[in-house]
Amino acid sequence: MKSSDSFFNEVYGTYFRVVGFILEQAQKGGLTTEKIDRIVQEQAFGDSYLTIPRSLKDCEWPLLQNDMTTPLQHTPSMPLTILQRRWLKTLLSDKRMQLFDVDCTGLDDVEPLFSQEQFVYFDRYNDGDSYDDPQYKQHFRLLLQAIAEKRRVEISFLNNKNDNMRKKYLPTQIEYSAKDDKFRLKAVCGSSLHYVNVARIKECYLLETANAEICEQKAPERCKLTALLTDERNALERAMLHFSHLEKTTERLDEKHYRLHLTYDKSDAIEMVIRILSFGPLLQVQEPASFIELLRKRLQKQLALQADK
Repeated sequence: MKSSDSFFNEVYGTYFRVVGFILEQAQKGGLTTEKIDRIVQEQAFGDSYLTIPRSLKDCEWPLLQNDMTTPLQHTPSMPLTILQRRWLKTLLSDKRMQLFDVDCTGLDDVEPLFSQEQFVYFDRYNDGDSYDDPQYKQHFRLLLQAIAEKRRVEISFLNNKNDNMRKKYLPTQIEYSAKDDKFRLKAVCGSSLHYVNVARIKECYLLETANAEICEQKAPERCKLTALLTDERNALERAMLHFSHLEKTTERLDEKHYRLHLTYDKSDAIEMVIRILSFGPLLQVQEPASFIELLRKRLQKQLALQADK
């Protein structure tokens, strides 16, 4: 193990962090022997009490002076290992991450651990957003700015019927779907919530700051459903991916069966129906009855369309 890596060993990583905290207290003043003992007892391992205080007090580690001050001028900070820097480079090289205009300074001399091109996705649509499109990046960052500054935007976009629309919104969130590989804007228009796929935005302009009353919109109505999942053909893994954006709990019943409790916005009910049906018999909704009725109507509609062909 390289010396730089030893800082992140289970033992030495804790030692570095605890000693760093002690030295930070020494810089602030008021450090005492009793305080050192208390910090070690609260933040380190049980036997660290025998090592850290003695090494500091006996100047084995020349970091503390007799008056409980430190000659260090800067607060100790944890260095990054080469492996961690490569991991950061990997994350920041992702086209989706670059939408946030991240700074990769200091990572020029390391290679990423892997690239996105090395992965093949079997459970994702192939028409994901074009994250490296300059116009897409511009719109995405304008929306981020509008959310941060609580400003309205005027957006020209194509709706689901490919009709040109132009509306004014107050953006609240940008959501990502791992299944669809798309970002969508969640925004307030009037008194209701709307969703707009970022890729469908043709023009986007920042407007004035919204007043406090509009910014404090009521939370969307939430709905819950319970479903029984049979873990065949990687159904559990696929469910975790499909519903990654939702609040959920998973209860294991036996080796193959799980009970899922999903919470979603009422405005997303149709999308939830489509996602549930994509699992076929492997995901069976148990409650509520109102959602089961939505599933039944959707299936009846599909059967009617097939009968007309």
